[in-house]
Amino acid sequence: MPVTVPAPFVVVRMHDGRMCRSIKTLRPPFVDDATETDVHAAALQYVRKISGFRAPAAHNQEAFDAAVEAVAAATAELLEKLVVRGR
Repeated sequence: MPVTVPAPFVVVRMHDGRMCRSIKTLRPPFVDDATETDVHAAALQYVRKISGFRAPAAHNQEAFDAAVEAVAAATAELLEKLVVRGR
C-alpha cells in the first residue's frame, strides 16, 4: 500500500522495508531561508537515525556531538552552494 507523505519531508526506506518520515527539506522552494536551528535539527535527526541512538551513552557523547556538528557544517555548505533554477 503506498504511503502518502506531506512535502517537505523525504521518505527513507529502512533496511527492514518499513517507511519513516525523516529530515525536512531545507532548500527553496520548500524553505525560503533555512536557519542554523533548522540545519542543526536536521543534522541531529540524521545522526540519531544512522547511529540508532536518540541519546548516546556518556562514552559516546563526544563522537555523537562531533558527528552532528560535521553533518550540520556539510549541510550548511551544501545549502549555500545550491543553485535552484527558476528562483
